[in-house]
Amino acid sequence: MHEAPTKWGLSRVHVHYLTPCKRRGYFEDFTWQAELSMGGLGLSAIPSEVWESEEVVKLDLSRNSIQELPVELSSCVSLQTLILSKNQIKDWPCSVLKSLSSLSCLKLDYNPLRQIPSNGFEVVPKLQILDLSGNAASLLDGPAFSSLPNLQELYLRKMGLTEVPSDILGLHQLRILALSQNSLQSVPEGLKNFTSLVELDLSDNNISSLPPELGLLEPSLQALRLDGNPLRSIRRPVLDKGTKAVLKYLKDKLPEQ
Repeated sequence: MHEAPTKWGLSRVHVHYLTPCKRRGYFEDFTWQAELSMGGLGLSAIPSEVWESEEVVKLDLSRNSIQELPVELSSCVSLQTLILSKNQIKDWPCSVLKSLSSLSCLKLDYNPLRQIPSNGFEVVPKLQILDLSGNAASLLDGPAFSSLPNLQELYLRKMGLTEVPSDILGLHQLRILALSQNSLQSVPEGLKNFTSLVELDLSDNNISSLPPELGLLEPSLQALRLDGNPLRSIRRPVLDKGTKAVLKYLKDKLPEQ
């Protein structure tokens, strides 16, 4: 981990070098392929030095005041992780995302993001991690999660959801599904097909019962978070024993074949 040159004017920018590459630009004293951490710097725009290197693989711009992504960012073809949490981005940046062909992780949580177009996810088909938490308006147009067949982690906390979007049930590679702080009243039986699921966060919703089919996620599911729900179908002693006990309880409720 190194600090960026002070002549960039951002002395708190951290650069982590992964593999040697050619030297260029304001970072002429360093070798490239880099992870840039520029969180919490009060930025209102992305500095041009970011796209003047084509070798940035991770870019953290969280906790700034950025309102849009410049088209020049499209040249960062090596970018794999883009973290834009807690900025002021209102529009889904389709044109830029479409050019980031290596992108596997996108975090846009807690932006004033307006609705994502119905085909919005089609521009990022390689995503493995997506965080849209805190953007309640973003799903109003029903963007197709089915366009994200490689997704492994999906975070939709505090989205105002009253039900689980139906096409999420086709994302069978999911390992983490976070749906906390919504208004869910029920859990779809189709979650039983998430055989790779390791963590399911349903905390702080309005769920009163769970389908017995969730018990079929044993033993892959390691963490089932249910705090803050008015659950009445499972006794408190069972809940207090944790995930394994809850899954066993649900599995025992399945009708005999």
